[in-house]
Amino acid sequence: MNSIDAVTLEVADTTAAARFYSTVFGLDSSQVRLRASEAPTTGFRGFTLSLVVSQPGNVDAFVGAALDAGATALKPTSKSLWGYGGVVQAPDGTIWKIATSAKKDTGPVARDFEELVLLLGVEDVKASKQFYVEQGLTVGKSFGGKYVEFATGSGPVKLALYKRRALAKDAGVPADGTGSHRLVLSSAASPFSDPDGFVWEATAPLTATA
Repeated sequence: MNSIDAVTLEVADTTAAARFYSTVFGLDSSQVRLRASEAPTTGFRGFTLSLVVSQPGNVDAFVGAALDAGATALKPTSKSLWGYGGVVQAPDGTIWKIATSAKKDTGPVARDFEELVLLLGVEDVKASKQFYVEQGLTVGKSFGGKYVEFATGSGPVKLALYKRRALAKDAGVPADGTGSHRLVLSSAASPFSDPDGFVWEATAPLTATA
């Protein structure tokens, strides 16, 4: 495999989740799929999804729309050394970060994004990096044992690896968590699970309920 074909979130209410992601983030099943699940999970699920946008005004627009639609603020929007961003938790429990490297707006504010990024929180970045390279992914950026970003390929979602505790801190939540990740990844490869229990399955065709 050389990319993620699909990201599937396992949620209690697929209709409500589909409405939230379509209305707030403008996402459809070509980017994020949904699957009904009551699998037990507590605390941090070990991953975050990020929308990378072009300017701070777009961050505020996305975060404001998410909060109005029932999301919870985990980290209020703020400036930092790297740019501007905020973190929210969707009603289904998925953590989303909306961020930009820009320091000021350069155009009209809009709810559109440049990249959709999945960050997996892993215990050993180097070991997980090697595992995914062996599955066929190509490293785009690597910062030792702290962070790895893979080349996107033809997929709609960029995959990156981050230390679990560092990712939880970045998301504004405790690192502890048990149970299901409530996340399934799809690719052209045969089904497998990675060292941290993230499940991959063979890509299935889109359906009306995906």
